[in-house]
Order: sequence, then structure tokens, then C-alpha cells
Amino acid sequence: MEIIDQIDLKILRILQENSKITTKEIAEILNLSTSPVYERTRKLEQKGYIKKYVAILDKKLIQRPVTVICMVSLRYHDEGFIDKFENQINGLNEVQECYHMAGKVDFFLKINLQSLEVYHEFVRIKLSKIENIGMLESYFVLKEMFHTTEYCI
Repeated sequence: MEIIDQIDLKILRILQENSKITTKEIAEILNLSTSPVYERTRKLEQKGYIKKYVAILDKKLIQRPVTVICMVSLRYHDEGFIDKFENQINGLNEVQECYHMAGKVDFFLKINLQSLEVYHEFVRIKLSKIENIGMLESYFVLKEMFHTTEYCI
């Protein structure tokens, strides 16, 4: 993997904080002209350092205030069962994040929904229909202390 320089790192930090900032504004912050900042940003995008630009929504305002951490263990762990589970989970729009874990549980799911009742229906109608789930534990977030999408670089 190609090593990027300090200016590229500064551009990435700035964009993590505010992806709507203009190239001109970044150039002013870095004391550079617009053209090299534009080229560097485009190169960072092409090389995959920047995957995409997103809007981070307020989960309360979009009526998804309940965050559930769901731990899933599978009964069988061969590659076919794991692939099938991953494909089925990937098809559930309610699941915001999914991680394949090492340790006592196999998968960590983060789900944001309208209410506990909606989560109950999600488990009953969708999650429980996925084959090979041996154990399912749900943890309900009482308070979100902080949340960031920024990497310390």
C-alpha cells in the first residue's frame, strides 16, 4: 500500500470532520492553491482512501432512537453456514453494522429501530427465520456516550 504524505493526511482529517467542505476551503486551511488540493482529493478517492461521502443522520429525528447490540452464535461453523448467515444478515435493512467476531460469540450486530416492540417483531419475523442461529443475546443501549465515524490518523 502506498504511503501518503502529511498534506494528504490533513486533507483526510478535514474531510472526516466535514465532507461538505469545498476544495477552495480546504486549500485555504492548508495554505495551498485549489488545483493541487483537488488533484490530491481525487487521487485519495481513486486509491480507495475515501470510500464514500455520507450524511450522518440524527437517529432520534429519523425515529430510530433504540439502539440494540445483538450477539449471535451459530450452531455450525463451517464456511457454507457462515457465508449463508452473512448473506442473510446483509439483506436485513435494520442491521446497521455486522462484525464476524473471534471469541464467545460469532457475530456482533448493531441495530437502530423505533421501539422495543419493533425490535421484538424484527427478531420474531426476520432474525429467528435465519437458519443455524444457536444463541441470540440482545443488549439495549441506555445512553450513547459518544459516537464518531472519524479515524485518528
